[in-house]
Amino acid sequence: MNIGLVVYSWSGNTLSVAERLKERLATVGHSVDLIQVQVIGERKRGAPDFELAALPDIGGYEALVFGAAVEAFSLSPVLAAYLKRIESLAGQQVACLVTQQFPYPWMGGHRAVRQMRKLCQAKGATIAGSAVVNWAASRREKTMAAAIDRLAGSF
Repeated sequence: MNIGLVVYSWSGNTLSVAERLKERLATVGHSVDLIQVQVIGERKRGAPDFELAALPDIGGYEALVFGAAVEAFSLSPVLAAYLKRIESLAGQQVACLVTQQFPYPWMGGHRAVRQMRKLCQAKGATIAGSAVVNWAASRREKTMAAAIDRLAGSF
């Protein structure tokens, strides 16, 4: 399966999870492209004003994984803006990946996933799965491994 892994990563945490997910998907035979959503200039975390760089092309993928961090208990506004600008996800299988600093998914992670799912479904996507990675040091590796297992099993 040809999978597009589209992420916005402000600090590099979400990107590091996406890289591990890419490796896992590739080891089970999928072709995976890691695509980063970019902003023009420098953006401070939580800043509501930004301009998206050129939108990455997601045509030609059989499935997509979108990923971003939680910001202020919600989906990153950068990825939300990107998803709003996509014309259609009709017929696409989509999985949602969220990373967060807080130790429990109910502290923003679940809400961010719901927001991402709603944006994708509004564009016609079928949600294949979702996962939250808690970046708290004591549970990081465990939640990351579980998220990668869950998402890799979605396709």
